[in-house]
Amino acid sequence: MRSTFMGLETSKRGMFTQQTALYTVGHNISNANTLGYSRQRVNMQATLPYPGIGLNAPKVPGFIGTGVESHSIQRVRDQFIDRQLRQETNQLGYWDSKSKAITQIEDIMSEPSEFGLNKSLDLFWNSLQELSTSPENAGTRKVVTERGVTAAESFNYIHKQLIEVQGNLKNEIDISTKDINSILKQIASLNENISKVEPNGYMPNDLYDARDVLVDELSQYFPIQVDYVKNGGNSLAIAEGNMTISIKTGKPAPDHIIKIVEGKEASQFAHNLPAGDNKDPFQSFTINGLPANGATIDHSELLPNQGKMLSLINSYGYGNTGQGDYPEMLTELNKMAQEFAKAFNEIHSSGFGLPTKDAAGNPIPSETGHNFFVDPNAPFDPNDRGDTITAGNIAVNKVVRDDPSKVAASDLINQEGNGKNAQLLSEFKTKSIAGLNNTSTQSFYQSLIGKLGVDGEQANRLAETSAVKQLTIMNSRASVSSVSLDEEMTNMIIFQQAYNASARMITVVDETLDKIINGMGRVGL
Repeated sequence: MRSTFMGLETSKRGMFTQQTALYTVGHNISNANTLGYSRQRVNMQATLPYPGIGLNAPKVPGFIGTGVESHSIQRVRDQFIDRQLRQETNQLGYWDSKSKAITQIEDIMSEPSEFGLNKSLDLFWNSLQELSTSPENAGTRKVVTERGVTAAESFNYIHKQLIEVQGNLKNEIDISTKDINSILKQIASLNENISKVEPNGYMPNDLYDARDVLVDELSQYFPIQVDYVKNGGNSLAIAEGNMTISIKTGKPAPDHIIKIVEGKEASQFAHNLPAGDNKDPFQSFTINGLPANGATIDHSELLPNQGKMLSLINSYGYGNTGQGDYPEMLTELNKMAQEFAKAFNEIHSSGFGLPTKDAAGNPIPSETGHNFFVDPNAPFDPNDRGDTITAGNIAVNKVVRDDPSKVAASDLINQEGNGKNAQLLSEFKTKSIAGLNNTSTQSFYQSLIGKLGVDGEQANRLAETSAVKQLTIMNSRASVSSVSLDEEMTNMIIFQQAYNASARMITVVDETLDKIINGMGRVGL
């Protein structure tokens, strides 16, 4: 025979379960704006019915329900969407970083503009054209030297700024490496805490959320693979367990996957970049400590076009031949400055400056032209036309700058009005130079700017595409996991009414028991 007090227990369980659901709704509402929070729900299940199964079970028409209980509190999450988001975050990390690096180069080059190198060279050519028509004019000669100084300083400025930004990229690689190491330690620590909670039959949902936020952040740096290992004990079947994180590389299998977090163990990355102002190119990462245990990844083993870290390395420079966006731009700029200076000096040194007079008024034959552009730090060599010149050190020869009469405008000695050599120098603007792939200085520079523009446009377009895809996936995740205040308010009303109904049921049972206890056995009274 069933217990008279059975209805009290059934309704009590209902009250407790709905109360738990209400508390969970309150937790969701409180964290509606918490970064990375996933809404939680109470998984309710019916308790074991009465009577139990066995030979001694009482004979009743059928099982009688005994109420409800909270089986678990689970966060609402879709791991498939998580994987999609991390893959797209990885792509965005690469293209966004590359776009920013190229934008910085474009800002430095400042083309087309009224202040860039191309404009400086144009003004220089124009001053030489004017000199060819009035070679005896001291003012025109002064303009040539000053326009030459401006062109040289434009080379210097671009070179200096590129070197400075390259140094910033090196610092960013160092900072990103430290960030990665910090993230790995935090994930391992959360794994350890989760492994202490799950075996007791609980779901550490907030710890799961904190761990997933860190994994999302890590995914922007490297392509990663996430696996789960159950903790055992009394862990629920839906418990996630410890997270194992691996880096995906271009190495042949089975070494293409390198574990960097396993349980409470977290490896640490170390790069080979030198300290200080040294700009030696990147070679490899060493991953110290368990579980990677000293594994190395060089640049060629990083998956192409994946992750912010690879993008930073590609921009900063890698390999033994100075590959990368900034090293290659510096190399091309240095080649342009050197070949331009050498070819210009070749023409200038074959001409003659203005004839002068000594203190007694006697004419002094004009000198053979000096080198117009020099490396100010190189020792004097009459046969050197600029072999040590780079974009960083090119300068107008102090001898010419201090005495503009030494600008070699004439192609013959002692001819004050002869500007034929200046005409040759002005035509140098369109002259092909063997060292510049048989193109003119101007064409070579324009090709650099054109390639930079194409690369920048591609990086911007792909960064924008990745950002749109990431936003779409984030919206999909939000539709599954984020807190909807309207939905929570609806749930709150549902659970509140269920709680009130269970409480009312207890009142009904109480009234029934009162009748049995106090009203029965009083016949005839």
